[in-house]
Amino acid sequence: MTDESVRYECNAGLARITLARPTRANAVDLPAARALGRMVERAAADPGARALLVRGEGPRFCAGGDVAAVAAATDRSKYLEELATTLDLALQGLAGLPIPVVAAVQGAVAGAGLAVMLSCDVIVSADSTKFLMAYAGVGLTPDCGVSSLLPRAIGQVRALELALTGRTLTAAEAHAWGLVTEVVDDDALETRAAQLAERLAAGPTFALGQAKRLLRSSWQTPREQLGREEARVIADAVTRVEAAALLTPFAGR
Repeated sequence: MTDESVRYECNAGLARITLARPTRANAVDLPAARALGRMVERAAADPGARALLVRGEGPRFCAGGDVAAVAAATDRSKYLEELATTLDLALQGLAGLPIPVVAAVQGAVAGAGLAVMLSCDVIVSADSTKFLMAYAGVGLTPDCGVSSLLPRAIGQVRALELALTGRTLTAAEAHAWGLVTEVVDDDALETRAAQLAERLAAGPTFALGQAKRLLRSSWQTPREQLGREEARVIADAVTRVEAAALLTPFAGR
């Protein structure tokens, strides 16, 4: 598997990462996990990237880990541990990017696909999308940060329901539970997600990137320490060109 399993491009400030294994529902095997990590690193190093859109090619966003690749491995335990570790590191990098990240999801989001989605900041779902944990159905357990990301998004009780009962959520239910940002008609998904990503790319990059960092880190950072960090960052932000250009006309209203 080459980097074609995950593609990267950047145009006019908007970067795109595409999961490109449509015949496997964009399920992630070890080469694809490594490729995703490289593409996230490209986005992090790209000075032209002001926002990122993450999408899945074909009818489904991401079916999680590639169960067929696991089943075919000579040492399933070793392969799965390496796959989970590699993909998790890539997703930590995705969540930690200093630019806003929009996900466009369609068809199905399952297993570690939930971690891919929740490592993004704004999530646009097609109306027909289904969401499920899927792990228990093959006798496996959550990985790639799902145990942390999912209850933070929807609460512990609901996360446990999905994990233990195998319940599948519709897009409308996912939106009501706080799992996705908004739901649009299937044929409007690409346009709406790109529209949001382009708007974010045109915004104050430093402020947006630091806002997501502060919010994502708040789960681990003590309240007093977070307040000091907020004060430091806002003092830095006000010295930047983007803030100066926005503050002056706002103050004159």
